[in-house]
Amino acid sequence: MALDMGMPINGTNALTSSFTAKKKDTSNAAEENLWSAILSEVQKQGSTKLPSNKSVLVLGDNATGKTTLIAKLQGVEDPKKGSGLEYAYIDVKDEYRDDTTRLGVWILDGDPGHTNLLRYALNETNFEHTLVILTVSMTEPWAWLEQLNHWIKVLFEHIESLKLEPQEKQEARQRLITSWQSYCEVGDDLDPGSPVKRTMRNNSIDDDDLLPLTEGALTSNLGLDIVVVVTKTDYMTTLEKEYDYRDEHFDFIQQWIRRFCLQHGTSLFYTSVKEDKNCDLLYKYLTHRIYGLPFRTPALFVEKDAVLIPAGWDSLKKISILYENMQSCKAEDYYTDIILAPQSRKTVTNREIEVQTEDEQAFLLRQQEILKQGGQMRGDSPLRSQSGNKSMQPRTPGSGGQGSPIKVNVKPTPATPGNEGVLANFFNSLLHKKSGSPATPATPPNAPNASSTPRTNGTDGAIDKLAMRSDAAAELDRLTRSAKKEMDYSQSEC
Repeated sequence: MALDMGMPINGTNALTSSFTAKKKDTSNAAEENLWSAILSEVQKQGSTKLPSNKSVLVLGDNATGKTTLIAKLQGVEDPKKGSGLEYAYIDVKDEYRDDTTRLGVWILDGDPGHTNLLRYALNETNFEHTLVILTVSMTEPWAWLEQLNHWIKVLFEHIESLKLEPQEKQEARQRLITSWQSYCEVGDDLDPGSPVKRTMRNNSIDDDDLLPLTEGALTSNLGLDIVVVVTKTDYMTTLEKEYDYRDEHFDFIQQWIRRFCLQHGTSLFYTSVKEDKNCDLLYKYLTHRIYGLPFRTPALFVEKDAVLIPAGWDSLKKISILYENMQSCKAEDYYTDIILAPQSRKTVTNREIEVQTEDEQAFLLRQQEILKQGGQMRGDSPLRSQSGNKSMQPRTPGSGGQGSPIKVNVKPTPATPGNEGVLANFFNSLLHKKSGSPATPATPPNAPNASSTPRTNGTDGAIDKLAMRSDAAAELDRLTRSAKKEMDYSQSEC
């Protein structure tokens, strides 16, 4: 009986011990697998480095500030502009992973003759790793339509010339659509370097949760991530002062370029290197789009010179808010019909214009016509005309003679008639004195009294000479006073 009772007990203990051993083995294996998974994840994250094959291609017309903008992103204070196709790099640092890399930057000259150099900056190898920046300047807003359409066309033709597989092009377009649809704004309560935010930004949205594209978005999809940058926004004050731009003009410009960016799926930045507006935000946004680094700033559109529109945020409904301030124009108006190029300033173009010389005789005839239509000549000033008219007035017969007093109501002039007799006697006396003849030339030789009273060189001749000199001196003194009165009178009239 004892044996019968002992055998089941021993069997039960054996089964229990066997089950416990298996449970311990399973638990140890699970713990080992958990630690292995954690270690592998840490090792994977530690080995993940910022890629070094990313690049940025900067396009835009000359004088739109391409080199200055990149120098600002580099932290260089004295940029040096090159020609053709320039290369630079921007240091990028990931604070979370404590990693650094260099972002290559290609800057293409605005001359259309250099577009063939695009194959070195954008080719089949780096197509999916390249971001494009299109620059326009606020100094010439009337040229934006032509410039942006021109560079979009250049990009399209260059992409078509690349030997890319159709599937590769389709994947690039789909990748851009997914990036647009997955845009979301994360609250500022999260740490910008936390892995939670990284997960939310990049991996939290499944394909089934993607929202459909907004109306008018990505109707022209090149498969490239593009950022439109408006430079030199500090020039807006000059546009207001010199070209009479108002707020509705800037609203019209902003709604037009935002619709352009919506159509091509691009981001939009208004920047000013001079006033340091949005330059730091542009740097952070580029690292966000290229390397997936966090970007916390939402869309900015209140300040007219510091607009920031991330790709995926905008829509036609949001753009329509700008229509409320547009009174003299409508959104449907053609761009260059509202934003006109000034007449006094020629639009800077990249096309070389042949200068035609003008015929010399035609030039001189045109200048002669301008002088004829220009009014009075230099010598015909009002003061000159008055003095000239006075000096050319005809003398009035019967005016006062040698001893006649000057009337008070008559304007004294240096050319008052009737004074020639004294002057003639004075100068004739000098002539006759020199020749030794009698000093009475005013009397004709055949006069009745010419021979009745002969004159000698004695006392009578001396008296006559003294009288003539005194008369001449008195007359010169009177003429001097008259000239001074005339000058004072002319100054009082002026």
